[in-house]
Amino acid sequence: MNRRNILWSAVSTLGATLGASSAKAAPEAPPSNKLKVVYHLSDAEKVNFVLGNIQNHIDGVGGPANVTIALVIHGPALKPFHTAQANPDISKRVGEFSKDGVELAACGNTMKAQNVTLTDLLPGFVSAEKGGVVRLAELQSQGYLYLRP
Repeated sequence: MNRRNILWSAVSTLGATLGASSAKAAPEAPPSNKLKVVYHLSDAEKVNFVLGNIQNHIDGVGGPANVTIALVIHGPALKPFHTAQANPDISKRVGEFSKDGVELAACGNTMKAQNVTLTDLLPGFVSAEKGGVVRLAELQSQGYLYLRP
């Protein structure tokens, strides 16, 4: 081997060694922000199933402080959340979710079609004024993961 090759090998080895040691010394990236998830509910027969999924999600990550959850409801699925029609289990779950910081969004178009206002719905709901599907798209554009159980 000639001197140029020996010198090049030595410089390459030194560079690789320094690069590896600096990579090990680099600080670890801070943990990513907590997961953001939006649940989409439009089927009335899936209300209890979806509410159970949300509770399992909260429990599975160690509590509401570890996840940001939104529930967007439109179509026939909104009726079980009318105060006059809600069963005690749904009322209790909605109250707990509201305390846990779950965004409960009711489609403004569905509210008009069902002739209800926020005061007719269980406490804790907000209106998705532009519509449920628009709210879903907005949340997804903000990094929310979309789930439709």
